[in-house]
Amino acid sequence: MVRKSFVALLLVGVLAIGAAPGDTLFSPLGQVYQLIHDYYYRADKISDSTLLHGAIRGVVESLGDPYSTFFTPEEYQSWEESLSGEYSGVGIEITLRDGRITVVAPFPGTPAEAGGIRPGDWIQAVDGELTEGWTLEKASSHIRGPEGTVVVLTVQHDDGTVEEIPLVRQKIQIESVCSEYRAEEKVGYVQILRFDFDTPGLLGRALFSFPLQDLAGIVIDLRNNPGGILSAAVESASYFVDRGPIVRVQGPSFGERTYSSRGNSVPNIPVAIMVNEGTASAAEIMAGAIQDHSMGILVGRPTFGKGLVQEIVMRLPDGGAIKLTTGEYFTPLGRTVHDVGLTPEILVERTEGEEGDPELEAALAWIRDGAPIPVGAGR
Repeated sequence: MVRKSFVALLLVGVLAIGAAPGDTLFSPLGQVYQLIHDYYYRADKISDSTLLHGAIRGVVESLGDPYSTFFTPEEYQSWEESLSGEYSGVGIEITLRDGRITVVAPFPGTPAEAGGIRPGDWIQAVDGELTEGWTLEKASSHIRGPEGTVVVLTVQHDDGTVEEIPLVRQKIQIESVCSEYRAEEKVGYVQILRFDFDTPGLLGRALFSFPLQDLAGIVIDLRNNPGGILSAAVESASYFVDRGPIVRVQGPSFGERTYSSRGNSVPNIPVAIMVNEGTASAAEIMAGAIQDHSMGILVGRPTFGKGLVQEIVMRLPDGGAIKLTTGEYFTPLGRTVHDVGLTPEILVERTEGEEGDPELEAALAWIRDGAPIPVGAGR
């Protein structure tokens, strides 16, 4: 066990970062720590790391921000594994919206998609346990689990129907970029499922596999893309955006940061970006940049609207970490994305049970028609 005096000092020090010299605002935390060891009847059963983690978690949760999180060492390791695109679970991205555990998007080819989980679903319970008051990390840890085991999600769909959906967990391996050349239309189709560290390289490989000089257009599918790493979105958008800003980020610790393109490497040919209510975060960065620079249009339905940026701001000696929302991002033209989303130039409403792919058909039709820029909707 870590020495008590060290843990008490670390606990107060961690929570008093930025306090003025002599400031005693957080000194009661050290006193509480000592009182627990002196008076709590089962103090010998409580580890110092449990007390430290509980105090830090409480402070972070008091922010009321669903995206700011304290990770235990185990939680942080699991989170990092999810960024690699491989983990054991059901294949959904979740967020907190109005206090509810909400599905951003199920990933294609996963148990969640096959089981009928949809963007916007409210997960009311996991294995019968109500999710009211849960953090994202608690929800994620309950939904993930050993491969081959079953988790039952009770979800409420947008139409108000409630359904219990049993899902068998499996190894989730997400190849972030898929592509094909549609020779009959002379169109390159690229689907980006999420923005990982390897996404820009995979996107470049896909784009340059097409006969670029002969293309009539490119379709980028960002539907149900829940986002990922900001830098990956900036690099990906840079393939299409001429020199200029990709995204502007504002935060109290750094003021304003502008992430810019160094000049596009793909010829200026028509680009249609397919989006929907599951398009979020980093995917909205790429879509918004291409839309604002008039390098392409958006086709589909309004996007999710997550315009916040998170960073790991601290690593604890035991392997834990603190992730905070450090800023809000805006499109190159200064448009707000958070809780607003992006509106496509070509709106395509999908009806229940509709066959085919109406968004893709609309994108291809736009390219066939000579890629006219519709007036009014997108900006």
